[in-house]
Amino acid sequence: MLSQRSILRLSQRAAQQLRASPARNAAQRRFNSSEPKLPWVVDNEFNRERAAVKEHAAATSDLWRKLSIYAVIPCLILGGINAYNLWEEHWEHWEHMPPLEERTEYPYQNIRTKNFPWGDGDKTIFWNPSVNYHNKDKTT
Repeated sequence: MLSQRSILRLSQRAAQQLRASPARNAAQRRFNSSEPKLPWVVDNEFNRERAAVKEHAAATSDLWRKLSIYAVIPCLILGGINAYNLWEEHWEHWEHMPPLEERTEYPYQNIRTKNFPWGDGDKTIFWNPSVNYHNKDKTT
Protein backbone atom coordinates (compact mmCIF):
# COMPACT_ATOMS: atom_id res chain seq x y z
CA MET A 1 0.00 0.00 0.00
CA LEU A 2 0.96 3.61 -0.29
CA SER A 3 2.69 5.15 2.67
CA GLN A 4 1.65 8.50 4.10
CA ARG A 5 4.80 10.10 2.72
CA SER A 6 4.07 8.98 -0.90
CA ILE A 7 0.45 10.12 -0.62
CA LEU A 8 1.63 13.53 0.62
CA ARG A 9 4.11 13.83 -2.29
CA LEU A 10 1.43 12.90 -4.82
CA SER A 11 -1.00 15.43 -3.41
CA GLN A 12 1.67 18.18 -3.46
CA ARG A 13 2.54 17.39 -7.11
CA ALA A 14 -1.12 17.44 -8.10
CA ALA A 15 -1.60 20.82 -6.39
CA GLN A 16 1.46 22.25 -8.17
CA GLN A 17 0.19 21.03 -11.54
CA LEU A 18 -3.22 22.55 -10.93
CA ARG A 19 -1.67 25.88 -9.98
CA ALA A 20 0.71 25.88 -12.98
CA SER A 21 -2.03 24.97 -15.42
CA PRO A 22 -3.42 28.48 -16.19
CA ALA A 23 0.06 29.86 -16.89
CA ARG A 24 0.86 26.89 -19.11
CA ASN A 25 -2.40 27.32 -21.00
CA ALA A 26 -1.63 30.99 -21.60
CA ALA A 27 1.84 30.11 -22.91
CA GLN A 28 0.40 27.45 -25.19
CA ARG A 29 -2.27 29.81 -26.48
CA ARG A 30 0.43 32.30 -27.38
CA PHE A 31 1.99 29.77 -29.80
CA ASN A 32 -1.31 28.97 -31.53
CA SER A 33 -1.42 31.43 -34.35
CA SER A 34 -4.56 32.38 -36.20
CA GLU A 35 -2.49 33.48 -39.19
CA PRO A 36 -2.33 30.91 -41.99
CA LYS A 37 1.27 31.83 -42.82
CA LEU A 38 4.07 31.39 -40.36
CA PRO A 39 6.22 34.49 -39.84
CA TRP A 40 9.45 32.79 -40.94
CA VAL A 41 8.02 31.45 -44.23
CA VAL A 42 9.44 33.45 -47.13
CA ASP A 43 7.17 34.37 -50.00
CA ASN A 44 9.13 33.05 -52.96
CA GLU A 45 8.42 31.03 -56.11
CA PHE A 46 9.25 27.68 -54.49
CA ASN A 47 6.86 28.18 -51.57
CA ARG A 48 4.10 29.48 -53.88
CA GLU A 49 4.50 26.38 -56.06
CA ARG A 50 4.33 24.10 -53.02
CA ALA A 51 1.17 25.85 -51.85
CA ALA A 52 -0.36 25.46 -55.33
CA VAL A 53 0.52 21.75 -55.34
CA LYS A 54 -1.11 21.34 -51.91
CA GLU A 55 -4.28 23.09 -53.07
CA HIS A 56 -4.40 20.99 -56.22
CA ALA A 57 -3.90 17.78 -54.24
CA ALA A 58 -6.68 18.75 -51.82
CA ALA A 59 -9.07 19.53 -54.69
CA THR A 60 -8.22 16.32 -56.54
CA SER A 61 -8.61 14.12 -53.47
CA ASP A 62 -11.94 15.81 -52.73
CA LEU A 63 -13.09 15.11 -56.31
CA TRP A 64 -12.17 11.42 -56.07
CA ARG A 65 -13.82 11.11 -52.68
CA LYS A 66 -17.04 12.55 -54.10
CA LEU A 67 -16.81 10.29 -57.15
CA SER A 68 -16.33 7.26 -54.91
CA ILE A 69 -19.31 8.10 -52.76
CA TYR A 70 -21.77 9.46 -55.31
CA ALA A 71 -20.88 7.44 -58.45
CA VAL A 72 -19.18 4.16 -57.57
CA ILE A 73 -21.44 3.07 -54.70
CA PRO A 74 -24.71 3.55 -56.65
CA CYS A 75 -23.19 1.75 -59.66
CA LEU A 76 -22.24 -1.19 -57.43
CA ILE A 77 -25.75 -1.31 -55.99
CA LEU A 78 -27.34 -1.23 -59.46
CA GLY A 79 -24.92 -3.90 -60.69
CA GLY A 80 -25.80 -6.10 -57.72
CA ILE A 81 -29.52 -5.72 -58.39
CA ASN A 82 -28.98 -6.57 -62.07
CA ALA A 83 -26.92 -9.66 -61.18
CA TYR A 84 -29.60 -10.84 -58.75
CA ASN A 85 -32.33 -10.43 -61.38
CA LEU A 86 -30.28 -12.36 -63.96
CA TRP A 87 -29.64 -15.11 -61.42
CA GLU A 88 -33.36 -15.46 -60.71
CA GLU A 89 -34.19 -15.53 -64.44
CA HIS A 90 -31.58 -18.24 -64.97
CA TRP A 91 -33.08 -20.52 -62.34
CA GLU A 92 -36.62 -19.87 -63.62
CA HIS A 93 -35.42 -21.02 -67.05
CA TRP A 94 -33.69 -24.04 -65.48
CA GLU A 95 -36.95 -25.21 -63.88
CA HIS A 96 -38.61 -25.50 -67.31
CA MET A 97 -35.90 -27.80 -68.71
CA PRO A 98 -36.40 -31.58 -68.75
CA PRO A 99 -34.86 -33.63 -65.92
CA LEU A 100 -31.14 -34.32 -66.09
CA GLU A 101 -31.64 -38.02 -66.85
CA GLU A 102 -33.76 -37.28 -69.94
CA ARG A 103 -31.41 -34.80 -71.61
CA THR A 104 -29.43 -35.82 -74.67
CA GLU A 105 -25.82 -36.62 -73.92
CA TYR A 106 -23.61 -35.71 -76.87
CA PRO A 107 -20.30 -37.47 -77.64
CA TYR A 108 -18.23 -34.37 -76.86
CA GLN A 109 -19.65 -34.11 -73.33
CA ASN A 110 -18.09 -35.87 -70.35
CA ILE A 111 -15.05 -37.23 -72.24
CA ARG A 112 -12.94 -39.34 -69.86
CA THR A 113 -9.52 -40.53 -71.08
CA LYS A 114 -8.53 -41.59 -67.58
CA ASN A 115 -10.20 -41.55 -64.19
CA PHE A 116 -9.89 -38.58 -61.88
CA PRO A 117 -7.75 -39.26 -58.77
CA TRP A 118 -10.62 -38.45 -56.36
CA GLY A 119 -14.02 -39.94 -55.57
CA ASP A 120 -15.24 -42.59 -58.01
CA GLY A 121 -12.97 -41.14 -60.74
CA ASP A 122 -15.91 -40.07 -62.93
CA LYS A 123 -16.76 -36.66 -61.50
CA THR A 124 -14.72 -33.49 -62.02
CA ILE A 125 -13.56 -31.38 -59.09
CA PHE A 126 -16.37 -28.87 -59.77
CA TRP A 127 -19.11 -31.51 -60.06
CA ASN A 128 -22.57 -30.37 -58.99
CA PRO A 129 -25.15 -33.17 -58.90
CA SER A 130 -28.09 -30.77 -59.31
CA VAL A 131 -26.65 -29.37 -62.57
CA ASN A 132 -24.27 -32.03 -63.97
CA TYR A 133 -25.25 -35.53 -65.07
CA HIS A 134 -23.15 -38.28 -66.58
CA ASN A 135 -24.33 -41.81 -67.25
CA LYS A 136 -21.45 -44.08 -68.21
CA ASP A 137 -23.80 -46.68 -69.71
CA LYS A 138 -25.78 -44.25 -71.87
CA THR A 139 -24.84 -44.07 -75.58
CA THR A 140 -26.02 -41.51 -78.10
